Amino acid sequence: MAIPIRNTVYDKIKEASSLTDVDLYKILTKDGYALAQDRFNKILLDLEILGLIKVSWITKDERRIEVIIEEKEVDEIEKQNKEMMEKDYEASYPGFEK
Repeated sequence: MAIPIRNTVYDKIKEASSLTDVDLYKILTKDGYALAQDRFNKILLDLEILGLIKVSWITKDERRIEVIIEEKEVDEIEKQNKEMMEKDYEASYPGFEK
């Protein structure tokens, strides 16, 4: 089964973490993915709508593409609840001492 081109484009962006659309297009062409410019723009738009990348204009003809890295917030209360549940689970076995 072939990998969708959108995934390939996202992987290339992720490898570089930040690059221009011109550089990305050159990388894809070099790797054998010949895309029309409108298809290339559609893929970038889809990835941006999905919240995977951020596209911003550098100059009139060039855009910067960056990967969006989501940092997960650690909820202290949930963390404490999870630890308590683990301790209760371990304590439910007979002969367990800690």
